[in-house]
Amino acid sequence: MRDVLDPLTSWWADGKAVALATVVATFRSAPRQAGASMLVGPDGEAVGSVSGGCVESAVYELGIQVLGEGARPVLQRYGVSDDDAFAVGLTCGGILDIFVEKIDPETFPQLGAVAEAIRAESPVALATVVAGPAERVGRRLVIWPDRVDGFTGSSRLDDALRDDAHGLLAAGRNAMLHYGVDGQRRGEGLDVFVESLAPPPRMIVFGAIDFAAAVARIGSFLGYRVTVCDARPVFATTSRFPGANEVVVEWPHRYLAAEAEAGRVDGRTAICVLTHDPKFDIPVLEIALRLPEIGYIGAMGSRRTHEDRLARLVKAGLTEAELARLASPIGLDLGARTPEETAVSIAAEMIALHWGGGGIRLADRDGPIHAPGRCEAGRR
Repeated sequence: MRDVLDPLTSWWADGKAVALATVVATFRSAPRQAGASMLVGPDGEAVGSVSGGCVESAVYELGIQVLGEGARPVLQRYGVSDDDAFAVGLTCGGILDIFVEKIDPETFPQLGAVAEAIRAESPVALATVVAGPAERVGRRLVIWPDRVDGFTGSSRLDDALRDDAHGLLAAGRNAMLHYGVDGQRRGEGLDVFVESLAPPPRMIVFGAIDFAAAVARIGSFLGYRVTVCDARPVFATTSRFPGANEVVVEWPHRYLAAEAEAGRVDGRTAICVLTHDPKFDIPVLEIALRLPEIGYIGAMGSRRTHEDRLARLVKAGLTEAELARLASPIGLDLGARTPEETAVSIAAEMIALHWGGGGIRLADRDGPIHAPGRCEAGRR
């Protein structure tokens, strides 16, 4: 929903009905992840994408039907085997489950509050029944950290969803959950898609150098909330880092320790240490590598710098398991030279580690583009 939020809320505020199509499950080489959305507007406008162009026409027609009088929400599967993929237009050979529903102030009265939370970067989750008894399909529960709103037709199910959604919000994950018709966790009969609209993941870049400016830009492009931190005020200025959300003048280790203490780093956080200066690098890496929840920790430097850095960290008492979490020298081997190319190399390594990719050319691989199990759940 996040990618179509502005036009959706604009039409909703005007009291107009729109069709919202959401990817709720993916299999094999699906082109978009769970949570990708498309709108069919009140005057037939198409906004957003659920498949990168593969099945948008079919989804658009389904959206028109759902906007018809008395129409119910629909869960539709698109995709066939690789050999026959062109038959239905899903040329990647993957499979998409797409839920299409009508959205207006009557069907989704909480949308205004949800949009407010998203724009304020406050966590909120939407739990929507997408399969089950006809009278339950389309019912929704909205879950904030401190309250819920809505009703799925079963108080027991609402209680289970509240607990499960809190866990998904903490991880920043979307998921299709399965319950019995009265909310039994091991039952069958109801499929509920939980869209976790958590705040954007954080990227913290230590070192106000030219490479940091490029890394900040690509981090922002990938959807991170980017902070650049350096102890030197002459270099750490907002004018030098327009791609960052904030620029902080502070010693890196002090800043990271304070952010960790305040609970503002988690398993989605990426840390890039680019100063390659021991007086900055070693203290902040000591803290970062001892925080088990950090998702990615990389440090820039030559092979010689890397060996010296490892020796200093060993002397500081870090274990082999802790040191194994460090990506150093940072990035994939792309032959990068410029700051922009290096930023692509770093982003590529982060993506490969997140999804379990090998970092080799797809042209040199056999089999599906997305290995089984990599595209089951959305990242944010």
